Amino acid sequence: MPFLFYFVPMTKTIALTVLLFICLCLNANAQNAVVPFAKQATKESRDKEYRNLLNSINQILTMPLTDSTEEDWQDAFNAMELINYRSAEIDARIGFALNGIEKRSIGFQRAALELIYTLQTSEYTSTVHTLMLQTGNSKIFAMCAEYLLLYDNRSSLNLELSTLIHEKITTVKEANNYAILYSLTRRINEKDPGTVLPVLDLHPLFAAAYLKGNTVVYSIQRKNRNYPGIAIVKDKQGNFVTDETGNIFNVTQLARSITNLPGYLTNGNTPQGIFRMYGFEVSKGSFIGPTENIQLTMPVETSVRHFLKDSLTTDTLWTPYTYGNLLPESLINYQPLYEAYQAGTAGRSEIIAHGTTVNPEYYRSQPYYPISPTQGCLCTKETWSMVDGIRTESDQQKLVNAVKKAGGADGYCIVIEIDDQQRPVSIQDILPFLKQK
Repeated sequence: MPFLFYFVPMTKTIALTVLLFICLCLNANAQNAVVPFAKQATKESRDKEYRNLLNSINQILTMPLTDSTEEDWQDAFNAMELINYRSAEIDARIGFALNGIEKRSIGFQRAALELIYTLQTSEYTSTVHTLMLQTGNSKIFAMCAEYLLLYDNRSSLNLELSTLIHEKITTVKEANNYAILYSLTRRINEKDPGTVLPVLDLHPLFAAAYLKGNTVVYSIQRKNRNYPGIAIVKDKQGNFVTDETGNIFNVTQLARSITNLPGYLTNGNTPQGIFRMYGFEVSKGSFIGPTENIQLTMPVETSVRHFLKDSLTTDTLWTPYTYGNLLPESLINYQPLYEAYQAGTAGRSEIIAHGTTVNPEYYRSQPYYPISPTQGCLCTKETWSMVDGIRTESDQQKLVNAVKKAGGADGYCIVIEIDDQQRPVSIQDILPFLKQK
């Protein structure tokens, strides 16, 4: 509320009192801006949230499953994923929900498949295999296939999937369906024991001249997204931002979704590749929290002109070649860096880099604790006072500050997996790539 000043006579004492009041208000506002507050992060709020979610799950899953209650069941599935919840009674209800799933709506099928993938329930391979053979939906087919690839040990599975994909891909006309089937094919090929992965030279990706004139955030990850990666920042002159000790700035960053599905599928892990970075926002969502987030867009999600930062281009049609123009020449044929393009073509959107107010205790047993997984965004560690909700630690704020120091959020974010070691990424892992040949 603005201050209203009236030109009326006042004593010196009153004038000083008014001045002091104004200063106190301005000081309070400044403190609030510096130290964000999240009421939902207090112990009282988190305990209440857990009780409410638990009650909702148990109440919904005792309801009859009909066309009119499918969405309620989907809400319960989402809540179970969030709080990582299972019980013997709940498992029985999941089995009930999957019985006859081929007759359910596409939305319900997606939610159920996402749930059993997330909770790592391995007992539904026969049911999922039946659904895979019957569905005409490319995304449902791919989700079934990804589930089977986790738990079905038949040596003939890869051949069966490849045959089915070939039959489907020759008839699809929509770009999103083609992208899904193409991405699934690449995943199957990667899992083939005879596949030899190329030796990756990342030096060109980190070179000072690469994307010069842009701020670039690099999110360096492991193939196993259970292990957190790190984020580093390159300024517009091509120099890496350093911390107060003179070392290369870095913060831990998680690129794992709650589901741990591959990145080309909705709510899957953050796909590898290039994202357009274009500013900061403060989320109104209760799980992301009030710390500034970094806005990102995917290929196909936005226009070619915006993504390439080229106001003169007349291209309006997205192609792999359009996207590949942003890659270093030596990496143009490195397909993992096209995951973002394929995911955008498949319909993924709204992936950003943000902090979190989600209760980390839901994931205490996981390697990425205390960072919380997301619906596919890049997430940093934040802690909040359990008493009053005041932010006590924020890697997200550190990352935002580094991006501002580098010239602002106008440029690109690149997500890249460096290997499949079963441990978090450290700055020591990538220092060799930063030393130019």
